Amino acid sequence: MGRLVLVHRDSYHDSVRLMRLSETLRALDSVADAAVVMGTPANRALLTEQGYGGPDLEGAGPNDLVVAVLGDVERTAVEAEVERLLRVVPSGDPETGVTRPASLREALDGHPEAGLVLVSVPGEHAAREARLALRRGRHVMPFSDNVSVADEVALKREALARGLLLMGPDCGTAIIDGLPLGFANAVRRGPIGIVGAAGTGIQEVASCIHRLGGGISQAIGTGGRDLSDAVGGAMTLAGIAALAADPGTRVIVVVSKPPSAVVARRVVAALAETGMPAVIQFVGDNGEHYGVGGGVAGRDTERLDRGRLGREGGSGVLPGAGGSVPRGGVRFASSLAGAAEEACRLAGIVAPPIAAPVDPARAEALARHLPPDARLCGLFCGGTTGQEALALLGRIAPDVPVRSNLHHAGPLWIDGLGPVDGHLLLDLGDDVFTRGRPHPMIEPGLRNERLAVEVERGRVGLLLFDCVLGYGAHPDPAGVLAGGVREAATTAAAAGRELVAIASVTGTPEDPQDSRRQVAELEAAGMVVEASNAAAAALAAEVLRRVAG
Repeated sequence: MGRLVLVHRDSYHDSVRLMRLSETLRALDSVADAAVVMGTPANRALLTEQGYGGPDLEGAGPNDLVVAVLGDVERTAVEAEVERLLRVVPSGDPETGVTRPASLREALDGHPEAGLVLVSVPGEHAAREARLALRRGRHVMPFSDNVSVADEVALKREALARGLLLMGPDCGTAIIDGLPLGFANAVRRGPIGIVGAAGTGIQEVASCIHRLGGGISQAIGTGGRDLSDAVGGAMTLAGIAALAADPGTRVIVVVSKPPSAVVARRVVAALAETGMPAVIQFVGDNGEHYGVGGGVAGRDTERLDRGRLGREGGSGVLPGAGGSVPRGGVRFASSLAGAAEEACRLAGIVAPPIAAPVDPARAEALARHLPPDARLCGLFCGGTTGQEALALLGRIAPDVPVRSNLHHAGPLWIDGLGPVDGHLLLDLGDDVFTRGRPHPMIEPGLRNERLAVEVERGRVGLLLFDCVLGYGAHPDPAGVLAGGVREAATTAAAAGRELVAIASVTGTPEDPQDSRRQVAELEAAGMVVEASNAAAAALAAEVLRRVAG
């Protein structure tokens, strides 16, 4: 079985097209596997690690299409099929006669009633398209990643000046008036509004709220850098103000990866000023650094200065939203599932908890399958679910170092592109992995590739995964993951080792993939499936702590 690499110069395609090309090639006779990606340095490094290295691959550039095929195939046959596939242009729906607009201007002219524009183009072009949409009076959701911080700050400043939302860049999830955008789940409408600088964080909270019997009024994504010092919480503060004015919202939830402490204090103040019940989940943080002691922020919270976007360390706020002494109560949750539980409680929704503590006997039983030198390999499609897992591993097993690209800095930070010794947790949706390559929520087979590499390196025993469902995601992510875990277990067994695989499913039974069916697929592959991402991470941490001794 041989490996073949084809390079098409100056042939850019988006992630969905790349995924479809890969799937079509994999379906060919005699093809064991295929990957169609853009020739970025990260993609070339991954393909080299998988045995596709050579002069053709080394000469590819970021705007070149790279086709890598494993199988007993003739080069001429593969070339002919790729040429045929590239000639198929998805320009519209042949049954309805509806054609795709050739430009954003054409789309806006053809749909004057549209109030929101979703931008999904290469990062270097996204700011231009988003600016055009803002100047045509539309709210904008830049789904694109790899947009510069300077462009993000400028776009958000312009959006605020025009009274519009700029949800992104790199905003993966939003639910506006019941309409799911990007990667979003099928959840019922209800009284709980979410503002999130975390796509899978919004998904996990919203899905848990749905399972608890609650519902979502709006879910406003802001982009993962919104709560940084540079951006200053511009859209988070605007989103809080929008939810406070929304008659359908009675409880507000804010979720984010670890924020700037200065900006976090502004968010606490803004929530308190609404006078509405509010819950914060800064992933991996209980709020004790923000002058509120990890409990409730109330009238005695210190006065906080909230400057305008562009001031030193400043933030973006809606016009007229000046600083004052916070009022009301702001609660901090210890997990994403815990935030959902607390929000439902504040909304008067009573349901059995889903953030149950780990059963020590269960963790001990799983640990007995693993030797003392067994490595943890956590591979996540969602950055926020990965961040929550990493935080819980550090909290429950503090003496066990875990290397990750989700660490901000320090000796445990890695980029994840090369070989890694010791315990590992990777966010495979990070920009370095998705430049010119489908996001793993669109193409979860990419996670299986990394899983196979890590298991073949040896000593991997404990596996930890998220499995994120919803619109925009792969139609059967659990099925793909289950197949990868079965292959990994076969590889480990040949080396005389066992694997313990733990996962959670973010989603609802109403999602296109049906969370119940997805859970069943994972369990059929011998995996342990927990009720929430936090529960899965906590169980893995307890197992790891016992194995490490």
